Amino acid sequence: MAATERLDAVDDATVPAVRALWGRAEEADGVGAVSEAFRMALGAARPGVVHLLRRDGERLVGYGQVAEAGSPDAVAELVVDPAARRRGHSRALLDAALAEGTRSVWAHGDLDAARALAVAAGLDRRRELYRMTRPLTSADAVDPVLPEGYSARSFEPGRDDEDWVALNAAAFASHPEQGRLTLADLHERMAQPWFDASGFVLVERAGRVVAFHWTKVEPGPGEGPGRVGEVYVVGVDPAEQGRGLGGPLTALGLAHLARSGLAEVELYVDGDNAAARRTYARLGFVDAAVDVQYAVRG
Repeated sequence: MAATERLDAVDDATVPAVRALWGRAEEADGVGAVSEAFRMALGAARPGVVHLLRRDGERLVGYGQVAEAGSPDAVAELVVDPAARRRGHSRALLDAALAEGTRSVWAHGDLDAARALAVAAGLDRRRELYRMTRPLTSADAVDPVLPEGYSARSFEPGRDDEDWVALNAAAFASHPEQGRLTLADLHERMAQPWFDASGFVLVERAGRVVAFHWTKVEPGPGEGPGRVGEVYVVGVDPAEQGRGLGGPLTALGLAHLARSGLAEVELYVDGDNAAARRTYARLGFVDAAVDVQYAVRG
């Protein structure tokens, strides 16, 4: 008989099983099963994080996670093993997440099954996050010319940490996730195997860091064309906006990725950020997929 287990932490013996479940779902759906923040929260207990494990007998068939549980911003992500779908596991996980106070749920890839579940549960489509991609060419490997008075350099761990956190908070003051990153969050990402300070480009003006382009390349087998680079985060101090930094700032990161021998680059951008989407479209990016956030009514 299937049952849902609520945990504050996932033990070391169970973590590989959850990750294997994510892998099976990604292979079947063609899209990542959970987002980065939720992947990093798997394991030891964290404030506000609740894990939901769905088992059919001894077999793990589903996983859910609630972040910021107990707060008005509680958000969940859910995944069910492809071999166990259409048996009520998704709805059981969703109900368990809602019981933890979840106000919204992310559905990666905007799949038909996720839309049907949202409709059946009375959730409203509230936010869209687009994945945009484009090829990298040899022309991208050349650093762009920055507007007069600006210069670029790589992030220096230990020197730039606090300044970057402050700049990121200012640049993303209205963003529900990015603008909340703390110094601890930065250090956690710096400890990931993909972190490369040379791909974390800072732009200065009058000796002050005013913009940044942080790139990301997940480790994987082989080098070069088989791997995809990511425009991880691009931010500009609000006081520097309107000075022509957007295009060159994006191109700085693309140059780093192109010189690394990668053939493709991707990025994620909110659907309602029309200015950013126009900038990326001018640089050759096209829509490849969309993630959807569904919200509880009222």
